[in-house]
Amino acid sequence: MHLGWLELWKGSWIFVVLALAWAYIRYFEWSHFFVPRRAIVLTPADVGLEFEDVSFVAEDGCVLNGWWIPYPEARGTLIYCHGNASNLGDLTGVIADLRRLRVNLFAFDYRGYGKSRGLPTEKGLYRDARAAYEVVRARYADVDAPPVVVYGHSLGGAVAVQLASDKPVRGVMVEGTFSSSADMSRSIYSTIPVHWILHYRFDSLSKVGALRMPKLFGHTRQDETVPYALGRKLFEAAAEPKRFVELPGDHNTANWAMSRETWQALESFVMEVLG
Repeated sequence: MHLGWLELWKGSWIFVVLALAWAYIRYFEWSHFFVPRRAIVLTPADVGLEFEDVSFVAEDGCVLNGWWIPYPEARGTLIYCHGNASNLGDLTGVIADLRRLRVNLFAFDYRGYGKSRGLPTEKGLYRDARAAYEVVRARYADVDAPPVVVYGHSLGGAVAVQLASDKPVRGVMVEGTFSSSADMSRSIYSTIPVHWILHYRFDSLSKVGALRMPKLFGHTRQDETVPYALGRKLFEAAAEPKRFVELPGDHNTANWAMSRETWQALESFVMEVLG
């Protein structure tokens, strides 16, 4: 009897240790994909732009926050999906640049970021993007809605690809994004098969080939966060029509407006897609 209880006790501790190890792995993965920041440092008003602070709700009830930046007689609306360590307060410079494309802009924070409630997950981010799309469409419920394009930076590129898979958009633009989380893990942990136990997939590679709308890919060779090769891999998997543009700068400083050639590539893409 005594030995039976001893074996049961040992088995319980083994279970506890394994459960704690699994919980640590899950947290380690989560903390690498999501770096939510709450403080909003700047708003579009700080760069001289009028904007509307928008509260909206995802399909699972999570309350989210976004900014609507209108453009008079806009040729379309651009939905912006930011990266994993950003929030709306980091986007004022990007917003000012993209507004030159003569589009309305709707940028939003994922759940857990900025003033958006909840905690981020892969499925949650996809829900948030779909909710952002519905916010844009609802603004034109009684009139012909201008066409929508979606833009994603880094992790936001995976969100943009999923949104384009879920909703009718006229075009997709991704910058500094990766092919899949499995490919990212292989690039970071080349000798450890971490990708076998990943919960978050962000598998744009398996989705982008089915997208028939025009697509623009931007990536810098100096990207120290997302390998340039993974951006190229995603581009190669995409269906036509598509275009790849090499950007100046690094992962966080790359900007279409940094050179005349890259800005013209972005502007011409938007003009072709939106007219």
